[in-house]
Amino acid sequence: MNAPFDVTNVRIETPRLILRPWRETDLDDFYTYASVPGVGEMAGWPHHSSLEDSRRVLRMFLKDKDVLALESKDTGKVIGSLGIHANDNDHVGPQYLGREIGYVLGKDHWGRGLIPEAVNAVIDYCFHVLSFDYLLCGHFTWNDRSRRVIEKCGFHYLKDISHTTRFGTEELTHLYILRNPNSEVTYV
Repeated sequence: MNAPFDVTNVRIETPRLILRPWRETDLDDFYTYASVPGVGEMAGWPHHSSLEDSRRVLRMFLKDKDVLALESKDTGKVIGSLGIHANDNDHVGPQYLGREIGYVLGKDHWGRGLIPEAVNAVIDYCFHVLSFDYLLCGHFTWNDRSRRVIEKCGFHYLKDISHTTRFGTEELTHLYILRNPNSEVTYV
């Protein structure tokens, strides 16, 4: 079952990042990384072709309250996002509470270990502050960058699923689970 979650009062700091709710003033930073070809496509959405594309998605982030902005401590700029999303598919027993995470990072920041840093901080927050029983995370079969993040963060392969992208295509996706060590989660 989907655990309740709202980013409104969340602020998580790592050595290099501040994970916080999005602000309307983040629009230019968002467009800067989301408009680069190859960034959104890794997650199943087209790169933004206009500032209005970014504005529309930013409004969704502000309304849904389930996506954190990744702010660089070095520059003060938003360089990516990490969502803690409701999951439409029930992959564990209905008595367990959890969510699915997803992440995007600006291409200029790839290969520096920033996403594992952010994901590990969110895992700690979800398990120790919110008492989630589990977290899910998936990647398209061809997305080795995301696979490496998922494995580095301790997730375990659960099963393959089909995911409909914003392009309207179906992508075979490897789905992984991480159980809260203090929970008795069993797989369905």
